[in-house]
Amino acid sequence: MYRFLWRRLPGGTVLRLAVVLLLSGAAVAALWYVVFPWLAPRVPIG
Repeated sequence: MYRFLWRRLPGGTVLRLAVVLLLSGAAVAALWYVVFPWLAPRVPIG
């Protein structure tokens, strides 16, 4: 699966790596600032 996605990305290795890092950072930021704050009051901890 990852090989398929890697081949679908545009550009050479450096550009592909930059796109992967950018998309990964966007996913982490979305989780950190949107999903986790929404989920925190709904999860019973302690």
